Parts: sequence; C-alpha cells; structure tokens
Amino acid sequence: MTETPVVSLSFFRFARPTARLWALAMMGAARFALPKVPGIGFWKLCGSGTGEGFTPLPNTGVYAILASWPDEPTARQQTTEARIYNRYRARAVEDWTIYLETTSARGNWSGRMPFHATDKSPQGPLAALTRATVKPSVAVKFWKRVPDISRMIGSDRNVAFKIGIGEVPLLHQITFSIWPNAAAMAGFARTNGPHAAAIQAVREGNWFSEELYARFAILGESGSWGGKSPLDALDLTA
Repeated sequence: MTETPVVSLSFFRFARPTARLWALAMMGAARFALPKVPGIGFWKLCGSGTGEGFTPLPNTGVYAILASWPDEPTARQQTTEARIYNRYRARAVEDWTIYLETTSARGNWSGRMPFHATDKSPQGPLAALTRATVKPSVAVKFWKRVPDISRMIGSDRNVAFKIGIGEVPLLHQITFSIWPNAAAMAGFARTNGPHAAAIQAVREGNWFSEELYARFAILGESGSWGGKSPLDALDLTA
C-alpha cells in the first residue's frame, strides 16, 4: 500500500496476569490479524519498558499498536471496529488512541520510510516520534544514558505526554512525545544536558544502524490514559 500521512498510535494497559500473558503472546499472534484489517498500511506491534517506558526492563502491562491509514475516517473506523483492536480492548483495563497527520519525516524503519509527509508546518500542538535500531555492540552504553534523558524530559513542563516503546527489547527504541508547539520541542532539543550529550555520542560513535524521525499534527483521540486525556494539558484551540 502507498504510504499515507495518517497514523494511529493505540496504547493498551493490562492489569490481570492472564491478560498480560495474553498481550505478550499477541506480540506474535497479532502479526497474522493486523495485515487483514481493511485499509491498514504500515503497522508495528510494540511493548514498553518499566516506568514510562524508558528502561530496558519490560513492562508486561503496557502494549501499543502503530498503524498508517489512507485517511482519518478509515483510521477511526478500523481502530474502533476491527476485531483485532477490540480483542485488545476487551482485555485491557484502559486504552487510548491518538490520531496523527505526518508533517515531516526522515530516515527509515525496517528498511523503508513508512510515513508520507504533508510538509505542513504544525501550528500549535504536535507529536514527535523517534525510532532507532541500536547496534548490539553499544546497547549497554546507550541504555546507561536513557534514565538521565528520561528525567530531563519528565521535568519539562511542556511535555504533555511521553512514553518509550519498542519492537525488540534492548535493540529497538521508540520514543513518542507530545508538545504544545514546535518552539517548546526545539528548546528541549537544544538545551545542554543528558539529551544533547547522548545525541553527540550517538553521532560520534555511530551507535544506530537505522534511524527515523517524524513530526505529526494532532487530529484527535479516543479513550483515556491514566484516567484522563493526555491532551488535557494542551490548548488544542490555540
């Protein structure tokens, strides 16, 4: 399917041990069901780390599904009505889906660029996604830096939502965050500290074998996370 600008990112929280075991098993089993969902393009199943996901220790209670779609109505319909999504929802104690439009993207994911960018400049709130394949030889060095970065981003009042997820523990890392505007996000990236030091180390040491960076305009959401909407911290009318 041709790459499209509309992306959904669905998070599911599981409480009961049996539900968590089911979700872990679905990291393999759902690979057969997702390609059959009408309209779905690129998709990925992701687990998470402990805390807010920025650790190499798996969190057996939180999983995510990322997918691209031809348009927003299709994305909303299928994430609401498709059987595979409802199977997750039926076992989860909470779920939240955010709908996005790709405004810029560079790099590759599994050997391709999965997002078609509109090249629009988001006015107001935006989401950022980074995805990297960490070289096994430097995985320990990489993960030693992650806790400091997590604390730094966590102390930034501009961050409405942040989470670390991934396809393969230790070797694949995805960060997803929501910001009130591009200036706030750029300000964090430019600030000297653990984040800037990590970026310099990554570049100098060539730590990643594959990288992708994307920004998105926020189209809407459904569900809740932590008993509320993560977007409550943003003024979406601005």
